Amino acid sequence: MSTSAFIVPIDPKAPSTAIPNVDIAKTWATVPRGEKVDVGTTSIFYDTPATKITAASSLGDNFSAKKGEVKRELVRKSVGSAVKALKVLNGLKEVTVDASADPHAAAVAAHLALYDFSLKTNPPSPFNPNLKKPIPPKLEFKPIESSKEWDRGVAYAYSQNLARTLMELPANMMTPTAFCERAKAEFAGIENVEIFVRDEDWAASKGMNTFLSVTHGTNEPAKFLEIHYKGASQKDAQPIAFVGKGITFDSGGISLKPGEGMKLMRGDMGGAATVVSATLAIAKLKLPVNLVTVTPLTENLPGPSATKPGDIVYAMNGKSVEVDNTDAEGRLVLSDAIYYASTEYKPHTLIDVATLTGAIVIALGEIFTGVYSTSDELWEKLHTAGEQEFDRFWRMPLSEDYGPQIYSSNADLCNTGGRPGGSCTAALFLKAFAHGIEAEDGSNAETAMKWAHLDIAGTMDATRPTPYQEKGMTGRPVRALIEYVRGLAN
Repeated sequence: MSTSAFIVPIDPKAPSTAIPNVDIAKTWATVPRGEKVDVGTTSIFYDTPATKITAASSLGDNFSAKKGEVKRELVRKSVGSAVKALKVLNGLKEVTVDASADPHAAAVAAHLALYDFSLKTNPPSPFNPNLKKPIPPKLEFKPIESSKEWDRGVAYAYSQNLARTLMELPANMMTPTAFCERAKAEFAGIENVEIFVRDEDWAASKGMNTFLSVTHGTNEPAKFLEIHYKGASQKDAQPIAFVGKGITFDSGGISLKPGEGMKLMRGDMGGAATVVSATLAIAKLKLPVNLVTVTPLTENLPGPSATKPGDIVYAMNGKSVEVDNTDAEGRLVLSDAIYYASTEYKPHTLIDVATLTGAIVIALGEIFTGVYSTSDELWEKLHTAGEQEFDRFWRMPLSEDYGPQIYSSNADLCNTGGRPGGSCTAALFLKAFAHGIEAEDGSNAETAMKWAHLDIAGTMDATRPTPYQEKGMTGRPVRALIEYVRGLAN
């Protein structure tokens, strides 16, 4: 069999002529079909031309009449379906993609669809951390015509796949230390980047007691990772800040989770994985912005020194916090990280990302990421970026009317407010640590910092495949975050 192949997204009403010596319309017509052909319907043709395989995949009826984000998603579905059809064939190495309909979307779909996480040893897994030499991907993709848009799509997809890998790797392989080492390796040689790996003594010197309260039950050293990217022409220009929750395994602590499904909590560092991976693409693409990314990293385990329900700690900003439930640990590590990033670096915008609450899973399922924001402008830009990449967001209520649920304990704040509005009370808790989101004089004047909290607990894991992603950890919302920053840069 041939070692190379073509992928052709086909608009039945205007078939591509991009492949030399191939009449794709005639070839497509050799397969009997009904009047309506669903997007992603794929047929594989052999010897087209003589030594190559062609995977033709439908763009759906009336593709040419579609516009914008809708059209772009059809390209992703078409290319992704073709890749899934080809990757099960043995012997294929090189795949040439007709990316003319949308090079960026085609590149994203091809590389996301190829991804299959496994640590099986036969055949050898490229994800095995013990490998001495990297294993090349099963398929190598190239467009018929090279373009900056294709290259940009490759960078987006690489970073999303990196986030998927970080989240999929089991907790014994992706400890806080291992996470930092992987981050340093990924950023090696990239311009305008500095990486700082802080330890628990440093966190203690900063008064990060809510973060450290989560570390007490584990012997695994906690880390506080900072990545500084200075891509703006003015290196001292006000930055953007990303903050990501980095619980590398969440047992719930003393408030132990049920055993069923607990292994998914290897992905509870999804916030850290996505912001670090998005930062990688932003730096690779040399987007002209300054960006500070911080991730508090620790396990949450029920050891003999673990924080107990009812304990009260004082956060870095001086507020007292009652730990009502140790399984609401994400907001504890984030609270100090958000306050640190907002006061130390004074960003114009801070976005935190976290697999924070089961409540958002109930509210939105795995389709939309929940967004809480103090800024209409920031929400609109995030929403636009999410639609552009079909990595979608839904705005949720950030209202002080939920306040009594977390303000009525023996401390300034309680880390849970009961089941009603659980994602809303978690967001309100975090709001108390986002310094600069309210005018200094209490007026309605413009605030020093725009803030958004992204709850990705629902979108972290896909229980059903899509045309360009298999089941498993998703790496969302990496592409939307990159696109948001690219929009700012433009």
